Amino acid sequence: MTRLVAVDPGRNKCGLVLADTATNAVLEGKVVAAAAVLDLIMHWQNQAPLAGILIGNGTSSEYWQNLLRHIAPLHVVEERGSTLRARHRYWELWPPSNWRRWLPRGMILPPHHLDAIAAMVLLEDHLGQQLLWAGPPNFRIGP
Repeated sequence: MTRLVAVDPGRNKCGLVLADTATNAVLEGKVVAAAAVLDLIMHWQNQAPLAGILIGNGTSSEYWQNLLRHIAPLHVVEERGSTLRARHRYWELWPPSNWRRWLPRGMILPPHHLDAIAAMVLLEDHLGQQLLWAGPPNFRIGP
């Protein structure tokens, strides 16, 4: 199992995804307060070694790079447009139901924070393939 973490960095909250590249599956995805990012990544690292951390080059990226570079090899990637791509990817993973399915996707907003999906999009771009997300969206902001 090759485990990678992707981070969509931010000042107040960050999106994180833990993925297994051997199975192309998201193992866990969360939107957490900035203060909880290191604890979550260290928790994942303690479960099993991380092969690397991928981080977007956007908001506060340099701050996060300095904190994360000692945990696992760090890869910095372009994140321009990742939020719009995350919205599209959200509806691919969890298509709208009821009357919302008849609306154009651009007119409806996902009911969750998209930071974890943005992190997943960054990782998918880096790997050159889409990942599977088997569970329901659960992006509660918190530890």
